[in-house]
Amino acid sequence: MGRGLLRLAPLALMALAACQPARPDAPAVKDAWVRLSPVVGRPAAAYFTVEGGAQADRLVAVESPRVGRIELHEGGMADGMMTMRPIDGADVPAGGTVAFAPGGNHAMLFDVAADVKPGGTLPLTFRFRSGKAVNVDAATRAAGDAAPGGHAGH
Repeated sequence: MGRGLLRLAPLALMALAACQPARPDAPAVKDAWVRLSPVVGRPAAAYFTVEGGAQADRLVAVESPRVGRIELHEGGMADGMMTMRPIDGADVPAGGTVAFAPGGNHAMLFDVAADVKPGGTLPLTFRFRSGKAVNVDAATRAAGDAAPGGHAGH
């Protein structure tokens, strides 16, 4: 009886592995949206979630043909005050998730094209250290609009 079970063990392991979802080869970007500034000419903020692929990677830049410059920022609280500072990227673990959300890390968009309006989309390209690039259309929202999922504003 013991040998029969031992012969079935590799088959059982292969069947179990086949049931596991495969990790995508490249990182993915989900739920991207932009909160436009209430003042023309002031920066907007972009929020999104990066899901890691099969290998660890690092988000190193976000670009758009409709934006002059985009900086990644780390946000948080210090002594009861909201703080932010530019960062040169964000590590994305294999199979992990990194959130850029109101009140935390985000992307600052400087010199957004004047014709970008709430209710539309803004094309964004997310660049990774591995050389991979992910293109998404981020939903645009007005400064006073509720954030997706009920997050507070930046």
